[in-house]
Amino acid sequence: MTHREVLEGPAGETGLASVAIEDLSINTIRTLAIDAVQRANSGHPGAPMALAPLAYVLWIRHMRYNPGNPKWFNRDRFVLSAGHASMLLYAMLHLTGFDLSLDDIRAFRQWGSKTPGHPENFHTPGVETTTGPLGQGLMNSVGMAIAEAHLAAVFNRPGHDIVDHHTYAICSDGDLMEGASHEAASLAGHLRLGKLIWIYDDNRITIEGGTHLALSDDVERRFEGYGWHVRNVGDRANDLEAIDGALAEARAKTSRPSLIVLRSHIGFGAPNKQDTAAAHGSPLGDEEIRLTKRAYGWPEQARFLVPRRVAEHMGEAAARGATLEREWNERLAAYSEAHPEAAEGFEQALSRALPAGWDAGIPDFAVDDGPIATRAASGKVLNGFADRVPWLIGGSADLAGSTNTLIAGSGDLLAGSLGERNLHWGVREHAMVAACSGMALHGGVRPYAATFFIFTDYARPAIRLASMMGLPVIYVMTHDSIGLGEDGPTHQPIEHLASLRAMPNLRLIRPADANEAAYAWRVAMERDDGPTMLVLSRQKLPVLDRSELAGAEGLRRGAYVLRAERGERADLILISTGSEVPLALDAGEALAKDDIDARVVSLPSWDLFREQPAHYRDSVLPADVPHRLAVEAGATQGWLEWVGERGDVVGIDRFGASAPAAELFEHFGFTVANVVDRARRLLG
Repeated sequence: MTHREVLEGPAGETGLASVAIEDLSINTIRTLAIDAVQRANSGHPGAPMALAPLAYVLWIRHMRYNPGNPKWFNRDRFVLSAGHASMLLYAMLHLTGFDLSLDDIRAFRQWGSKTPGHPENFHTPGVETTTGPLGQGLMNSVGMAIAEAHLAAVFNRPGHDIVDHHTYAICSDGDLMEGASHEAASLAGHLRLGKLIWIYDDNRITIEGGTHLALSDDVERRFEGYGWHVRNVGDRANDLEAIDGALAEARAKTSRPSLIVLRSHIGFGAPNKQDTAAAHGSPLGDEEIRLTKRAYGWPEQARFLVPRRVAEHMGEAAARGATLEREWNERLAAYSEAHPEAAEGFEQALSRALPAGWDAGIPDFAVDDGPIATRAASGKVLNGFADRVPWLIGGSADLAGSTNTLIAGSGDLLAGSLGERNLHWGVREHAMVAACSGMALHGGVRPYAATFFIFTDYARPAIRLASMMGLPVIYVMTHDSIGLGEDGPTHQPIEHLASLRAMPNLRLIRPADANEAAYAWRVAMERDDGPTMLVLSRQKLPVLDRSELAGAEGLRRGAYVLRAERGERADLILISTGSEVPLALDAGEALAKDDIDARVVSLPSWDLFREQPAHYRDSVLPADVPHRLAVEAGATQGWLEWVGERGDVVGIDRFGASAPAAELFEHFGFTVANVVDRARRLLG
């Protein structure tokens, strides 16, 4: 690194001594973004250049946080939904004292750096959520605000507001174009989340050019229609007092969420690229940088310059944050003394540790209890332990009666009853799942979300990000196959099992009966490093008579030998999941009458099985039994991993049809006769 590449100290600060500290700080934010994007030869400099004044006012005058402890519970949450402007966030984290060095800024978008192209909460201290796909951060922020409001309603006492913080989000034109923003804003307005504040960066530029090409919404009226407080600051993105006043006004509106509309100028100060798409997704270029820094009154050859006055001034956030946290800890101690039982519950909720005996109330299902759909069994299991885990909270996308996901001992979480546990998401699958991610990120609650399995199509982007972030959200997905019957192919999942099994870090479990469903919930609740999806049947299934079969606890290992072969070595292995397991058992019995000795394996969770030691996997699927037949009412893709080159699959590789479930299963070959025939052909 040459002296001309980075000028620091007095040499780099020549001519800056008389600049007001606010202006100097703002231009430091801007130039750090410019220089990082230029060095990476990749990124989005324009929005950070435009929004530096907003970020300065928000982080220095309004937000409560502690750079020394980024996870301090009562901090304000900041979400950069416009994740392409990541250098704005990285500059603020560095300058306010988080564990993000100037070298990290220099390594923007490089392998292994703390400054990836879009913010990632698992990489960078102080980043609250992973953003980039537009609209996701907005939906996350609604979940954070729900969690704050719920916990405040449950735990705060007169004179003891231990849960009391705001959620701020910066959104772009692109965020508000995404339909996800409608789902999130509508829900937030309905719940009257008064501590949620969005700032809309109305810079009127997208990658293809001006927003007039694709957008003519009246954003203010749109949000007023949602029930939000709206304040339009106008073309005053550099007016610190106007921004300060708008934020103060929004914080005072405690009965409804707020939107601040800020007309900014992308690439502010760049003489040839301001207010153009050229400032959006590519570096400014050396000559434009020189001219821009001249316009700022900045040393033109300086790179990554942080004037000492700025470092000292903005670095005061660390001491201020430590004081805020210490004062909160003192309030928490007083709360614990005044309300010891509530304080104990609060600590348990924050820890996410399951209490001893949490699953003692989960029922054991007997053969005489069946047949029962696994969705119905799941509801009984949920209500068997919900009282023992009071921070479990969730609901369905307008399908609670079908998904069996209401907590019987709780009321409805609404604007006037935020302490309840049953959330009604409405027909908003995407917002539901993304908001559950926000709730998990916030902490203090364990969220679950439910809908029909087919509608993971609407929620998939949020499921993917939850898997990426390792969030312990539980998805209850019912109506898992053609077994839902007459609603037809639009509602019958075919490719969904294969598709979601391909998603890294998503644990998918498709239980075969009520007792496997009970263990599936145990596995889901005990997981803390990623989401779990329970895939459940609409149709009733027999409770398996396990007097001669293996116990359902084998689900914990992903796969297990449900029915062992009768001789020393099986002739073939029947492998199945979910509602097709009873069929595989019946087929095994039928084959036995023809002196074909079949092992039957239940494989409810592929990824759990992959995690087992090799010797266990080999004991379930021994290599010396190459003839394997899988039976599953879904796409056959992926089954080669388990059946091998000499195996076969009874599956469905076309869309379904509208008919009663029994007719569909027969038509598509899910009968004992067809499975037996396929097994015989496999054996030659």
